Amino acid sequence: MPAVAEPEQPPVCAARRGDPDAWDALLRRHQLPLYAYVAELVRHDQTALDIVQETFIAAARHLASLRDDAKFSSWLFGIARQKCAQHWRKPPRDHEPIEELADVLPDAADDPRDWLIRREREEEFLARLAELPEPQREVLLLHFLEDFSLEEIADITSARVGTVKSRLHYAKRALRKLLEDKP
Repeated sequence: MPAVAEPEQPPVCAARRGDPDAWDALLRRHQLPLYAYVAELVRHDQTALDIVQETFIAAARHLASLRDDAKFSSWLFGIARQKCAQHWRKPPRDHEPIEELADVLPDAADDPRDWLIRREREEEFLARLAELPEPQREVLLLHFLEDFSLEEIADITSARVGTVKSRLHYAKRALRKLLEDKP
């Protein structure tokens, strides 16, 4: 009789049991989207890295409290959101953001004019995005950049789905107007 393969257990179950490979898989899967989300909220690279690290530490510490393993991603982003809120409540520290040269310099294969135009458009978009109220900016980031559903965003932000829909609607409208009205 042929052997029947056991179904693969989700990494969350294995992580709960303390499997380091499962934690590694979860970290690899979520660290970049989580960093992009946090970095856009706090607007400082090192602080974003610190918050992502604190988020994973808190997730490891409280994984037993997660009731539905399928909601791990939204649960993790919710922890990150709480860590960002804690960061905002702290008094500001005096530090200068240090930009890495790799993030600033164009790729050798790029035409410098194309690179400058892309960089200018990206800066323009991010500047307009930063003008939105934080709740609207947050739902835009979670929905379009991180691809969370409205229900997952509601879980992350502790808001009702209707509120998330409303924020998303007004955020898109406000961003469109800001981009159209640019000087």
